[in-house]
Amino acid sequence: MYPKPQPLLRPNSYAFETLPLVRPTGFREYDARWRFPDEINSMGAHALGLGLGTLVHELAVRPDVVVGHDFRAYSASIKHALVTGLIQGGMRVRDIGLALSPMAYFAQFELDCPCVAMVTASHNENGWTGVKMGADRPLTFGPDEMARLKTIVLEGAFVARPDGAYSHVPDLADRYLADLARRPRVSRRLRVVAAGGNGTAGAFAPGILEALGCEVVPLDCELDHSFPRYNPNPEDMAMLHAIADKVRETGADVGLGFDGDGDRCGVVDDQGDEIFADKIGVMLARDLSRLHPGATFVVDVKSTGLFATDPELLRQKVRADYWKTGHSHIKRRVRDLGALAGFEKSGHFFFNAPIGRGYDDGMLTAIAVIEMLDRNPARSLSQLYQDLPRTWGSPTMSPACDDDVKYGVVDRVIRRFTEIRAAGETVGGMAIRDLVTVNGVRVVTEDGTWGLVRASSNKPELVVVVESPVSEARLHEMFEGVDGVLRENPEVGAYNQTI
Repeated sequence: MYPKPQPLLRPNSYAFETLPLVRPTGFREYDARWRFPDEINSMGAHALGLGLGTLVHELAVRPDVVVGHDFRAYSASIKHALVTGLIQGGMRVRDIGLALSPMAYFAQFELDCPCVAMVTASHNENGWTGVKMGADRPLTFGPDEMARLKTIVLEGAFVARPDGAYSHVPDLADRYLADLARRPRVSRRLRVVAAGGNGTAGAFAPGILEALGCEVVPLDCELDHSFPRYNPNPEDMAMLHAIADKVRETGADVGLGFDGDGDRCGVVDDQGDEIFADKIGVMLARDLSRLHPGATFVVDVKSTGLFATDPELLRQKVRADYWKTGHSHIKRRVRDLGALAGFEKSGHFFFNAPIGRGYDDGMLTAIAVIEMLDRNPARSLSQLYQDLPRTWGSPTMSPACDDDVKYGVVDRVIRRFTEIRAAGETVGGMAIRDLVTVNGVRVVTEDGTWGLVRASSNKPELVVVVESPVSEARLHEMFEGVDGVLRENPEVGAYNQTI
């Protein structure tokens, strides 16, 4: 019998090398994240693979799984431990090697595998690892599957099976690139800054963009798992500022930045101005709804209110569906509604047929931006951005909050805002018009200014976003009002960045 995983082991102890370590808090809403080796060790990764194999058979899904890993010093070794567990659990493993997450999702279709297990910590700092998993392409696990997997692994409820197998797929990256390059070459010779943040996407993004006919200016595309300049995170202002500097230096038409596993894309315009991903989503929705009038777009609760109020989208009879933040949540909602696309403020974009296959792919997002520019030859990206109604929005701000308490904090914040509304009091100097609690709480005041508080699904922190269609002053007033409620909870720490 496989030993039951332990929640805490000392790294210098004999038990650390002989027992699986899996910290319970690593099981998130829709993927898994741990610090390696303090929160998961190699035997813990093996136990996770065995648990995943057990769950797949429990779900009565054909046990064929695509496995890949990102570029970190320890990712390949963690993947190998995971693979041995998958094989012990009766899974037939197709190993695609170094890969992007969307490359693994593509491989599910290309290799006819219903399951995926991608070893990646995405944009998290060096020292983190994780796994993105699914058993129903193009979907990845949501809260129900993750809760069941957590139970199987932590309780040691494994079922070993003798029919596991392994094979290596040496050319999957070439097949993925060829699939993206089948699109028509753009008619405009666009100069594009492609920023990888020294993450895995740097190995692939320049070649993809060049195949479309772009002149590519690579930025931080050398693979370096220490991330020497900044984390590969297109929500991070450090990365966006670096892209902006390179755009101004080279006179590029657009700057595109990719996160550590290539499923997100950030955008900087030709003037060197950072455009938050939700506004890029509005621009793409405008462009695509001219080709597909009446389309439905799913957007997460962190995103701008323009999806519901923009006159151009209203003219095209676009339906906007605000939904839970998280790549698995939005992906599933896009499928369930038959939406043309889904947009997250974090930069996860999901394109359904006829554009994509429904999964999040930062490379395909970059292509969509380039094709939008190609369809608007008389307009620069900055001009298309200026065409949008003006709003003042914050970046995604993340005050520290331990995994063990963050959901309880959010529950208290929701109750507090509910009390404020019931008492007729104000937030940021104005009465509350609406509270949206589909995911955390989105507080909307009478003038349309809003603020969001939710728990991060993959890090020990909260998520705060504010936006005002009125003025920058109202943006700051709303932030102060929301932050004032947060500070009633001593568990909430400092922000990673503020407005």
